Amino acid sequence: MEESVRRVWAALGREAGRLSATSLRDLLSNEPHRAEHLTFDAADLRVDFSRQLIDDRVLEVLGALAVAVEVEEQRDAMFAGEAVNITEDRAVLHVALRARPDEQILVDGADVGVEIRRTLDRMAQHAAVLASGEHRGATGQHIRDVVNIGIGGSDLGPAMAHRALVDVASTGIRAHFVSNVDPSDVAGVLAGLEPASTALVMSSKTFTTQETMANARTALRWLVDGTGVSGDDLGPHLFAVSSNVDAACAFGVPKDHVFPMWDWVGGRFSLASAIGFSLMCAIGEHNFRELLAGMNDMDRHFRQAPLSRNVPVLMALVGVWNRNALGYSSLAVIPYLQNLGRFPAYLQQLEMESNGKRADRDGGRVDMATCPVVWGEPGTNGQHAFFQLLHQGTDVIPVDFIGAARPTAVGLADNDVADQHEKLMANLMAQAAALALGAPSSTDNPRALGEHRAFPGNRPSTTIVMDQLTSRTLGQLVSLYEHKVFVQGCLWGINSFDQWGVELGKILAGDVLRHLADPSAATTLDPATQRMAQWYLSRR
Repeated sequence: MEESVRRVWAALGREAGRLSATSLRDLLSNEPHRAEHLTFDAADLRVDFSRQLIDDRVLEVLGALAVAVEVEEQRDAMFAGEAVNITEDRAVLHVALRARPDEQILVDGADVGVEIRRTLDRMAQHAAVLASGEHRGATGQHIRDVVNIGIGGSDLGPAMAHRALVDVASTGIRAHFVSNVDPSDVAGVLAGLEPASTALVMSSKTFTTQETMANARTALRWLVDGTGVSGDDLGPHLFAVSSNVDAACAFGVPKDHVFPMWDWVGGRFSLASAIGFSLMCAIGEHNFRELLAGMNDMDRHFRQAPLSRNVPVLMALVGVWNRNALGYSSLAVIPYLQNLGRFPAYLQQLEMESNGKRADRDGGRVDMATCPVVWGEPGTNGQHAFFQLLHQGTDVIPVDFIGAARPTAVGLADNDVADQHEKLMANLMAQAAALALGAPSSTDNPRALGEHRAFPGNRPSTTIVMDQLTSRTLGQLVSLYEHKVFVQGCLWGINSFDQWGVELGKILAGDVLRHLADPSAATTLDPATQRMAQWYLSRR
């Protein structure tokens, strides 16, 4: 770490000491314009940092840290197509997937936008033909269900977005998602479908991902058994998203049903790519393009806004302040929107796979804490589950609250929807206030002794709101967190775009499978694993 950067980190520690005797209650009461001063707009999102334990001096030092680690220069290098994924020598260009036609982005001197737009048009053409009923299965029936088979970034993004946009899924095509190699996952999804009217979308960059291919083979046998056809005749039921076209075709996928993936797009950043094909089938081309437009809205804000008003940068800086200066090791993400029920799970991969690292960019050891544990559940459900810990637990856990001014529910009476949504948003606002301000011990109940009914408060949160959850605002929200993750990687000096941590378990799983197939063969498995394998073999 350069000495100039080390000095800024030291200054950040001093600021934490200075504010240690200050509470959020003090800051909110002593600064009448605090909420206005610390609320920022980015595209259609409004982000309120006023309940974070920060002041102007803290923001000044955080801004100096962003300058010292050259956040703007690293951002510009990413958008320019430079190989910022240094351990794999790759560009990082998920932003190119949603770039406008007039925004040229080059990789090795070639404009990648041409192939991106060609792929998007192919996706739209196939999705439209499926929705129109012109595309028929092997037995002549219309395709009405599309099953995406993937895992990790090939599942979490489109599955999250499909749930978020269920109210605009009006094409007549129903999308389903299978990821876990546990056979109950694929069995549960397929149980409610008809093989003759179902298409499979195998989503795997290499077309060798163990879990995905196991589920794909199971689903293929289900198609063969249910339709009575096999081989090339099953082509109308098979699609793939992969960089390994030959392997997909060998599986039986027609070549024109294979959509490309590129090395410069990581799985957890791939929602805007052909990984979103199943999602597009359900919500239609217009809504999918609106999702991309929303992502681009935030991309442009990230590129153009000054650091002091750049919302992804500010979110990253506040997160680093909480993690490193204040020592908070967890982050709860609580969407007060039921349709965002899978958003915390999506962020778990985005944040923890990206920044859950102990190696710096030079291959040495990071000398500070990196990514916090990210988790969450929709409000108001969470209030009746883990909010007890948030309010009165011994750990302070910062919270990101997410809400919307208008509901998206359809199929209910307008008055009922408005009344329930008002209660929902009242709870969001009340919980943010209660965490920040707390309350002293109650004196009106003699049984409530000591700390039982005391709320310490001083628990920080950020509130992110929008007019309504739409395809466009969802895209903005996704891009906001993507860029937050990138900036935090810059601040911690790590590479956010590799994931070597997932490799060892895969290798050892292969060793275990070989041992289970032939227990008499010599093995390098440790004694504990061998004993567990013996137990399993005796009972399977």
